[in-house]
Amino acid sequence: MMQPVRIALDAMGGDFGPEMLVPGAARALERRPDMKFAFFGDEALIRPHLDAFPKLKTASTVQHTDVAVRMDDKPSQALRAGRRTSSMWLAIDAVRKNEADVVVSAGNTGALMAMAKTCLHTMPQIDRPALAAIWPTIRGRTIVLDVGASIGADAQHLVDLAIMGSAMARIVLAVERPSVGLLNIGVEEVKGIEEVKKASRLLRETALPNLDYLGFVEGGDIGKGTVDVVVTEGFTGNIALKTAEGTAKQMGYYLREALSQDIMSKIGYFLARRAFAALKGKMDPRNLNGGVFLGLNGVVIKSHGGSDAVGTAGAIEIGYDMARHELLGRIRASLALSHQDRPAAPPKLRAMGEPENTSTGS
Repeated sequence: MMQPVRIALDAMGGDFGPEMLVPGAARALERRPDMKFAFFGDEALIRPHLDAFPKLKTASTVQHTDVAVRMDDKPSQALRAGRRTSSMWLAIDAVRKNEADVVVSAGNTGALMAMAKTCLHTMPQIDRPALAAIWPTIRGRTIVLDVGASIGADAQHLVDLAIMGSAMARIVLAVERPSVGLLNIGVEEVKGIEEVKKASRLLRETALPNLDYLGFVEGGDIGKGTVDVVVTEGFTGNIALKTAEGTAKQMGYYLREALSQDIMSKIGYFLARRAFAALKGKMDPRNLNGGVFLGLNGVVIKSHGGSDAVGTAGAIEIGYDMARHELLGRIRASLALSHQDRPAAPPKLRAMGEPENTSTGS
C-alpha cells in the first residue's frame, strides 16, 4: 500500500487565507483520499474552517504561527522578517525536514521563490529555479517555462529548462517523450538572439532521450499546442502569460457584450448555453491553477493569490501528482544525462526578487 502524500500548506498566503484554502484542501481530499495535510498559520483562524470538514480535520495537523508574509512585502524584507517564523517559511521547511512531500502557497511569489531557494537549495548543476505553468491549448495542455522566476538566460539554462519542463510534462501530460520548442521571434534558425540559437544547437547536438526537440516556435504556437513544452526565459514568459490572461478576459468581455445587445442575441445565447458553458470551462483559469517551481530540492507549488476553493484544490492536486510520480527523481535523472561531462556552473543572475546577500543556509 502506498504511503499518503504529505501536503504542507501556507494557510495565511493569498488574498483569502484559510477561508479558501481549507475548503480547497477538502475538495482535493475527496478526489485524492491518500493525502495528509499540515496547515501552518494562525490556529484561531484555521480551526473554525477545519471544523466544517470532519474528514479533512482527521487528516490534518495545525502548527500555529502568527507571522505571515504580506502580498506587498519585498522578498528581501519577507526573508528577514519571516525566516523561521512565518507560515510560508515553516511550510517550506517541512519539506526540507522530510515532514512533507509538497508545499503549496498562494502567497507573495517573490518571497516564496526567495524562501524556497534559501531553504531547499537548488539541485546540483542548476543555478536558478524556474516557474512552470500549465497552459490551455487547442490540443489540450502545454507546459510553459519560465514564466517569471528569474530574468534572462544563457544557452545552458535554456537547455536545463527544456529538461525540467519535459520531466514535468511526462507526469502532467502522460507523454513518454514530450516535444519541446524554444520560443523565438521566428521559426527560422537564423532568427533570434545568440543565446537562444546556441541553446537550439545544444538541444539538437545532445539529442536527449527523454525529449523530442522540434526547434523554434512563435508566440502563436503556444495556444495551438504545437509542442508539449515551450521554453523561454522568465521576462518573456511572464509577459506572454499575462498577455494571454488579459486576452482571455478581453474576449470574454466582448462575448458577453455581443450576447446581450438585443433580444435575438439573448435567444441565441439561451439556445447555445451548453456550448458556452463548455467554452467557459475550457477558459476557466481555476482548472489549471498551480505553477510549479522546478530545479529545487523539493516540490513547491505556487497557487494564484486570488484563488477560490476550486483553484486551490487544483493547485494541491498538481502538487500531489508531482510528488506521487516522483518529479524530482525524473529531473535529476535527466539532468545527469545532460550534465555528465560538464562541471557545476557558478551562480550568475539572481532569481526574481531574491535579495543580493541572501544566505543559502537553512
